[in-house]
Amino acid sequence: MKKALERQEGWAARGVELEVAGEAGEAGGMGEEASPASPASASPLRSVPNPEVEPKAQRRRFTADYKLRILAEAESCTRPGEIGALLRREGLYSSVLAKWRALHRQSGEAAFSRQRGRKADPDTAVREQLRRVERENQRLQRALAQAEAIIEVQKKLSEVLGLSLATSREDEQTSQ
Repeated sequence: MKKALERQEGWAARGVELEVAGEAGEAGGMGEEASPASPASASPLRSVPNPEVEPKAQRRRFTADYKLRILAEAESCTRPGEIGALLRREGLYSSVLAKWRALHRQSGEAAFSRQRGRKADPDTAVREQLRRVERENQRLQRALAQAEAIIEVQKKLSEVLGLSLATSREDEQTSQ
């Protein structure tokens, strides 16, 4: 019974709830008497599912300082099994350590401080300026079309009223 309780505490520390058979009047977990030959009495523990929804796992992100610290600790390991103990303690796989070592050999400490993701496009500023100029061009073309329409209306109005544009231009030149 003592070993069963120790196992139960170990699983509880990992987040698994266990129920000991025979507690609270249960025998074998089914409410019936357990005989020595029944399978329910073979194991004094049975697992109880956790009713809570587990949060979605997130990828771990390691800082450059952490990676360099782990690499330094791995390099200082001299006896067999020390690197394995380090990896177990930190919760890392040996493949991660191998990748970090290769990166460090290839680029040094600068390899760990690089930004991930899509690289900045050098033509972005040029494209933005082109879009801005095209929008300005469209605005000016609309303004020009509006001004031409107004001039056409003025010409028609002057024809209807009998005013000549040539005489009004001469009057403007003489007044200056």
